[in-house]
Amino acid sequence: MRYSQLFLPTVKENPSDAETISHQLMIRAGMIRKLTSGIYSYLPLGYRVLRKVMGIIREEMDRAGAQEVLMPVVQPAELWQESGRWELYGKELLRFKDRHERDYCLGPTHEEVITDLVRNEIKSYRQLPKNIYQIQTKFRDEIRPRFGVMRCREFIMKDGYSFDADEEAAEVTYGKMYRAYQTIFRRCGLNFLAVEADSGNIGGSFSHEFMVLAETGEDALVFCDRCHYGANLEKAEGKLPVEIKENETVLPIKEVHTPDRRTIEEVSTYLGVEPRKLLKTLIYDADGKAVFVLIRGDREVNEVKVRNYLNCVHLALADETMIASLTGAPRGFTGPVGLKGTFIADYSVKGMVNFVTGANREDYHFINTNLDRDFKVEAFADLCVVQKGDLCPHCENPLNFMRGIEVGHVFKLGTKYSKAMRAVYLDQKGEEKFMIMGCYGIGVDRTVAATIEQNHDDYGIIWPVSIAPFVVIITPVNVKDGALMDVAEELYRRLTASGIDVLFDDRDERAGVKFADADLIGIPLRITVGTKTMAEKRVEIRERKTGEVKFVGKEEVGAYIEEYIKDQMAV
Repeated sequence: MRYSQLFLPTVKENPSDAETISHQLMIRAGMIRKLTSGIYSYLPLGYRVLRKVMGIIREEMDRAGAQEVLMPVVQPAELWQESGRWELYGKELLRFKDRHERDYCLGPTHEEVITDLVRNEIKSYRQLPKNIYQIQTKFRDEIRPRFGVMRCREFIMKDGYSFDADEEAAEVTYGKMYRAYQTIFRRCGLNFLAVEADSGNIGGSFSHEFMVLAETGEDALVFCDRCHYGANLEKAEGKLPVEIKENETVLPIKEVHTPDRRTIEEVSTYLGVEPRKLLKTLIYDADGKAVFVLIRGDREVNEVKVRNYLNCVHLALADETMIASLTGAPRGFTGPVGLKGTFIADYSVKGMVNFVTGANREDYHFINTNLDRDFKVEAFADLCVVQKGDLCPHCENPLNFMRGIEVGHVFKLGTKYSKAMRAVYLDQKGEEKFMIMGCYGIGVDRTVAATIEQNHDDYGIIWPVSIAPFVVIITPVNVKDGALMDVAEELYRRLTASGIDVLFDDRDERAGVKFADADLIGIPLRITVGTKTMAEKRVEIRERKTGEVKFVGKEEVGAYIEEYIKDQMAV
């Protein structure tokens, strides 16, 4: 491709509404342009990168035995109502009616569509397993799109679905997809972690997220560098550090006046005790039922864990009306003593002695409260947010924290959709069984953006060779010099004929402008054809990533670049 013919409108300054590096550089490098909130057009340079990523995905999915299909983006409400997600999914599901007043949605994902397709075609165990994927546009009506294509409303996603006869076979398929994803992201040149994750509104029993490590990541990751345990913050488990326990004598409970002290900080300061000596009692509305959740004062409740423990659909903190009706007091003075209901406690509560709780009376708290004597707990569970200082649940090594960008997610769905939508088959005995499903997604746009977040400098993008829009840019320093242009043209023809993606900067611009643009758009190798080097029958080859410069004879350029590509593409 000749630069003079390429639709590549670069921008010198960072756009004012671009918060992340990837958003800024994708605009500046002429990769994308915003149409409206959360919806972008891909220009030729950006689309070339997308196609490279999609090519890697297709190769690895096909190698793992998956088969590509293409399903409709418009989906009928009946399928979503059948699975139970029409009401559950929320406002991110863009719903609309056709001219006949029938309800539809724009697909944010395709569990219902693929389950309907497979249940109508597969009837016997002999037809299983099946592993099906597509690469397609999705739409999720995000309340606040941001970070460019990282969190937008319309995006490109690879979504795959597996159907197996039993759990053992499903485990094998899950393993294949897990390993294929590792290969995909390695081939894209990413530094990533596969971590345990909550399945969210997709559902299922178990899942892993593939997180690209980046300071700008939206998600907090917890991991152990000894045993390689990893999870996102919603899912992460941790052990409390071993503490020296004082031999406290259990003291009589006593009500004390705490005028207008409601928060943990206010009460602990007023009473002269550490926050860890307070017990927080939070009231939740779980599918219309009140549940009391207890946790040590210096810890935070993880609502995802609470929702999963209770196996409820809707979970929200109680409002002032519910709190007053259950406790007789306003928010900030709730405690378990004297209340009736379901009490579940985080493990951090187990070792507490003589602690402070709300007295269910405005401006009053209890001191010297104790478990079993003063109130009963129905069950203990891991309900807290992991924090710095906690230990790995497997090897008790101190946990590490960092941020990441989710680019892929694999789920063990089990029979969540096959039961709801009766996707069944006949086994060897002629008995009807539900298919065991898995789900596997990759955000193609997010993968591109995450690559930029990890691979850039002050001058622009630094593309890995595997997904670079062009591998080589040929830059003659003076297009009016016929001899230089002849050499540049010859190199362009030879490299292109060898199947190498080459951008020929044939613009009549100063060399400095060309070099700056080459750095901005991130082409891995820049061949500079100049008067001085040509006198020696050599060209200058500069590697974008390292800045290393080599002088190569013009006849050896092809072999040099082919060897470089081979080395860089090795997984």
